[in-house]
Amino acid sequence: MSKDNFTDTEAHLETAETTASSITRLWENINKIRDKLRPGQTQMADWETGPLAVSAVPGAGKSTGMAAAAAIAIARQYILAENTDNKNFRQLVVVTFTRSAAANLKAKIRKELKELSLPQTGFDVYTLHGLAFDIARRYPDLSGLQLENATLITPNQSHRFIRLAVEEWINKHPEMYHRLLEGQQFDGEETEKLRRQSVLRTEILPDLAYTVIHEAKSSGILPSKLYEWSEKTQNNYQILRMSAGLYEEYQKIMYLEDFYDYDDMILAALKVLENKETLRNEKNKIFAVFEDEAQDSSQLQTQLLETLATDDQSILNLVRVGDPNQAINSTFTPADPIYFREFCKSCENDQRLATMNQAGRSSRIIIDAANFALEWINSQGLSQWLAKNKYREKPFLEQKIQLVNVNDPQENANPPAVGKGLELYTPSDIKHTVELISQRVIELFQDNSEACGAVLVRENRQGRWLAEALKPIFQENKIKLYDVGEQERRSHVPQEILSLLQFCDRPHSPDYLKATLNVLVKRRLIPTQDINTLAIVPEEFLYPSPLTKPQSEIVQTAAHLCRSLLRAKLELPTYHIISFLALTLKYDQTELATADKLAERVNIQLIGNNSMDAMLKALSEIVNSERFEPVDPENVEAQYTKKGQLTIITMHKAKGLDWDYVFLPFLHENLIPGRFWLPPQGKFLGDFILPEVARAQIRAALHKNGENIPNVNQAAEDAKYLKMAEEYRLLYVAMTRAKKLLWMSAAKQAPFTWSKPNNVQDADPCPAFIALKKKFLEHRM
Repeated sequence: MSKDNFTDTEAHLETAETTASSITRLWENINKIRDKLRPGQTQMADWETGPLAVSAVPGAGKSTGMAAAAAIAIARQYILAENTDNKNFRQLVVVTFTRSAAANLKAKIRKELKELSLPQTGFDVYTLHGLAFDIARRYPDLSGLQLENATLITPNQSHRFIRLAVEEWINKHPEMYHRLLEGQQFDGEETEKLRRQSVLRTEILPDLAYTVIHEAKSSGILPSKLYEWSEKTQNNYQILRMSAGLYEEYQKIMYLEDFYDYDDMILAALKVLENKETLRNEKNKIFAVFEDEAQDSSQLQTQLLETLATDDQSILNLVRVGDPNQAINSTFTPADPIYFREFCKSCENDQRLATMNQAGRSSRIIIDAANFALEWINSQGLSQWLAKNKYREKPFLEQKIQLVNVNDPQENANPPAVGKGLELYTPSDIKHTVELISQRVIELFQDNSEACGAVLVRENRQGRWLAEALKPIFQENKIKLYDVGEQERRSHVPQEILSLLQFCDRPHSPDYLKATLNVLVKRRLIPTQDINTLAIVPEEFLYPSPLTKPQSEIVQTAAHLCRSLLRAKLELPTYHIISFLALTLKYDQTELATADKLAERVNIQLIGNNSMDAMLKALSEIVNSERFEPVDPENVEAQYTKKGQLTIITMHKAKGLDWDYVFLPFLHENLIPGRFWLPPQGKFLGDFILPEVARAQIRAALHKNGENIPNVNQAAEDAKYLKMAEEYRLLYVAMTRAKKLLWMSAAKQAPFTWSKPNNVQDADPCPAFIALKKKFLEHRM
């Protein structure tokens, strides 16, 4: 052997030894991470190929387990590359439900990769819609969405397109419309006819259109399929046929005006993946798909993930993690927990179901209360509804929360209870409720100023009323109160920008001047002053003549700022003015990002017409008829769980969070599980709510392949049951947010509707609350 050959061989051996040594160290690091995991989490971490369902209880550490499993899966890719000398790394795609959850999960995966001494790459974290958008954007010719020229909207029931679709449908289907007008009975009285016309055009039909479009489109159902299903169910109003017509008109309007919605993005992504070459290209980039919060997926979203996760050998490399008992979005979004439940059953048959039933979040008494509530609701809470229909699924899977093992790595797992751990109250009324909450919070924060607490409410109006009642008490006791509902009015950005633009367009309008001055005072850009006096005569305020009474210094400051706004309108191009106003209002980083998003949204719509009138029209439409979503700060959840703070937040938004102390006031039967209340304006149609019947019929058709679609009465009953089951799951989610103290109350007197909180009456408590009191009687105060 020559000297050169000997040297090459020696170098090769040295490289091989280095590689073997690095792989050994990587396996050691993998085992260190794995050793910190609980049993259900280790099954995730041990995943290598194929489908895996992970059913987890609240507080089990789903995202922690998924982050560890994701990092280990990426590490296996490195090991495989070293062993096979194939350096063609593929990505792991991780999908979750919200942007904040995606940001949180991304940070956790990066941390785990750092622990493994690996580059913090090799994965992408998306929301489901973000993933679909990314695919559709890269293949515009295949997706059919020209995103540069089209506009994304998030319509609500009052959106212009929904209203136009309703009017078009009425014009084309006068006979069906007149059948609706007649209702169950009609004496021909003109005033009643006009009232019904108004209700149908402005409330019932827009609600029906919105519900059906969202429900059908998110399931990949076209109007033609709804027409087909409508032939299989008969009723006086032909609900599915009417739904198909409204959906069809909406789609035509969207297409003609180059608009699209979030459901269109999922459909467009699936359309792209119908192309075999493109599908192969996309699959070659991905080695697996991990999904968090899988119970909140719709049929179409499930289809998209399964398409991407199936490899060339038809192996489904998909890990889905969720909790069927935390499905709390299905009665007002297209999310349907049935798809995750079916996936779990399929995986169980193949011994690919992992369960994460140990949770270290809460004290024993809180876990016992949550488990009892689950059992009671399944066995007694809705027993009469389950007896009516033996095919109905129980509200909960029989999945109990268990305490963690003694040697669990989680710090302070299953912490000791504070006070009695579970405290149940029956105040005399809602004002007495405030007194009890404030007294308990003051005691708790005096004992531990580093703790965090939250009041979880069923609806925003409760939170608003409660925040106003608690503010003076908390200010006096120097306790920080954070009202999430108030902070979320960062959708204040579109309204504030619109107010300033309306003033710039018509500066001599007292109303527009007053609105602008209110914004400037609220933003603390001008001192608080008598705005009404200033706005009465705008000309004198803005451009005082020599005969005008001299203005005070604070009035001069306000007038100067208003005049600068008017100058900006004259000097700046229209497409820059929103950004200028955002800077003028001294928005913080998050608000500026929201303003930029708003400007982009408006400017796309203004292509070809950059006039102020067009901008005002576009902005007015966004403010009045869309759910414009603000840009969230990077770590929005940290703001909700700060130490030394009591947060007021809705039960829905509290999912995924936890606090030392959790207060659940206003637990009344009319809200949880809810009593069926038919809006009086729609009673002429019958004893049901039209959109809810349509949703129930569409879901039944989907689950039964278009067969045995329930009639109106059956569908109305199904809708009521599903709503009550979900309300009980929402209560379960709320209870399981507490770590050390769960405080629950149902006042003897409460408002029938929280739009009029001062009109109180006798109120029945939530049946589950009564059952908890009977079970945990010794914990009553």
